Amino acid sequence: MYNQTKDKTSALIRVAKWDKKVKQAKFKSFNTIARTISIHYQNILNYFDNRSTNASTESFNAKIKAFRAQFRGVRNVAFFLFRMSNIFA
Repeated sequence: MYNQTKDKTSALIRVAKWDKKVKQAKFKSFNTIARTISIHYQNILNYFDNRSTNASTESFNAKIKAFRAQFRGVRNVAFFLFRMSNIFA
């Protein structure tokens, strides 16, 4: 959908067709993902407004989680934020 569709309206039509096919197929394993897409379709289609994602934010959050896990939690929040600003700034 992302590579073949240029505008938000066409993407919405493709999502609706996919949802219809999933419901017709009656695969129980797809019910959860279909429900999730139905709930969040507006946010998913926001990609077509300016063709950007939040991948960089997700990557940064993963780095913070890995850093925090390395030290088995955070006891001193001020020092944690100081270390984060020095490492990732």
